[in-house]
Amino acid sequence: MNDVFQQRVRAAAIAGWWTVLIAIGFLTSVWVIFLILMSARPAAFQFLLGPGVTWEYVQIVGFWVVSVFKMCIWLLAVGVVWLTLWARQLRKRPGD
Repeated sequence: MNDVFQQRVRAAAIAGWWTVLIAIGFLTSVWVIFLILMSARPAAFQFLLGPGVTWEYVQIVGFWVVSVFKMCIWLLAVGVVWLTLWARQLRKRPGD
């Protein structure tokens, strides 16, 4: 049973690393799209947001959204590092 548990913890760590990798790719693409929108400032996009929304407000909200998402990725990465270290300790442990 301990061997099965070790395999599940290791699988969770591997799945966590893939999730972190995909999240970093998604964050990078969102950041690039955000930079393109902020440099181009298309009128159609501002029309979609509604009246009274300024580009400065969109920039502040976009910056905070990207920052909070980055902090969530950091928390996820800390959890995955912990899972990885735990899986290594379980592998080193002699069979019970």
